[in-house]
Formats: sequence, C-alpha cells, structure tokens
Amino acid sequence: MIRWSLLFGIAFGVVLLDQVTKALVIANLSLYERWMPIDALSRVFSITYTRNTGAAFGIFQSGSLFFLTLAVIASFAIIYYYRQISTSAWLVRIALGLQLGGALGNAIDRILRGYVVDFIHLYYEPHFDWPIFNFADSSIVIGVFLLVVILWNADKKESQPQEDYSSSQ
Repeated sequence: MIRWSLLFGIAFGVVLLDQVTKALVIANLSLYERWMPIDALSRVFSITYTRNTGAAFGIFQSGSLFFLTLAVIASFAIIYYYRQISTSAWLVRIALGLQLGGALGNAIDRILRGYVVDFIHLYYEPHFDWPIFNFADSSIVIGVFLLVVILWNADKKESQPQEDYSSSQ
C-alpha cells in the first residue's frame, strides 16, 4: 500500500498545483493577456494565458478528444506498469508519478473545458520564443526525462563487461 501512496501522492500534488495555477490564470487574465510577475525577468519570462486544443507545442490543433483518449490510456499503462516495479526503484516510481499527474492534469482540462490552459512563457527577445506550457506539461517532461536517464544508466551498467573470476582460479 505504501508504494502506491508514492505514485498517487505525487500525481495528486501535480494535479493540485496544475489546476490551482490554471484557475488563477483564468480568474485573473484575459485570453492572450500577458503578465510580468517579476520585472527583472521580463525579458525572458511571463505568464501568458493561452488555450491549446492540440498536443505539446500547439501541434495537432483540434485533437482534444484524441489526446484525452491518449491520456487515459497512458494513465492506465502507468498504473499497470507501476505494479511490476521493484520496491527499491523509487526514482522510477517518482518519474511515473510525475507523468501520471501531468497526464491527469491536462485530461481534466480537456474534460472540463475542451482545451488545455497554458500560461508559462519562456523567451528571449528577439531570438528565442519557447511554446507556452503549464505545470502538467512540465511534470510529464521531467518524468519522461528522469525515466530515460534511469533506463539509460541501467542499460549502461548492463552493457559493461563483467569480469569472470571463476576462470582465474
């Protein structure tokens, strides 16, 4: 039971942070309105309220139902896979919790609104303008990155030649 609390605790925390921040943005900004919360960062960061019916970076617009279905399938796959993870693999458990929370956070938006609320805007004028995103998106990306690093390190360890001490005796 305690191993499940890590998955659902992280996922709940991500969903809570994601939904609270989105509600604050909706309540305080008009669509496409930009707010600079920290004047010193105004050249690189703002809160900009946008709506996204597609996938990450605004691709595949009007695919909200497809991406809702994908989020549900991914959530069930994470829960299924989670059952098979060793109890000592807590970093993998954290990565999956982040991914599950992110998937659920954006799925809630798609169910309630028909689109995902995005608002974190990173840029460096005039050369760099990252697509606007939210905490759910960040959680998915961090979870996937963490999982890739874990699996890459595990693969590196397995592919290293092991010394055979039995033949030297």
